[in-house]
Parts: sequence; C-alpha cells; structure tokens
Amino acid sequence: KVVVIMEHSAKNEAKLLKRCTLPLTGAGVVDMVITDLGVFTIERKGGSAMTLIEVAPGTSLEEIKSKTEANYRVALKNS
Repeated sequence: KVVVIMEHSAKNEAKLLKRCTLPLTGAGVVDMVITDLGVFTIERKGGSAMTLIEVAPGTSLEEIKSKTEANYRVALKNS
C-alpha cells in the first residue's frame, strides 16, 4: 500500500484536486491519503474514486467539502 500524508490545503488553496497540475512521477499508485482534516481511501479501479473514511476531531464535513476540489464520497467508519 502507498499512503500519502499531507496538509489538506495551503494558503486557502485545495491540494486534493480533480486533476493534478504538476508533473506526475507515479500516477495511480496511491491507496490512501491522510491529511490534517481526514483520511481518504483511493479506489484505483474504475476511475480512482476517493472515499472519506475518517474526519479529524474538531473538523466538520462542511469544512472538508469547502477545502477539497476533488470529488469524493463519504463512508465514515464507526468509532
């Protein structure tokens, strides 16, 4: 599994984008993205769908939505 740990946004700009704007060194290899706001799994089959599975304490779904350009679905794990 390939896991990326990163800040969710920078200078009020989304980092989880619909399409990468930088040169790619390994397209389609990430399985999970962990940010300061939540945890997303990446399903690489059928279009690289992202699923939000965990939300950081003190973070709302609305905040994540406002700071995420990429499409994703929500399937939160029970705690």
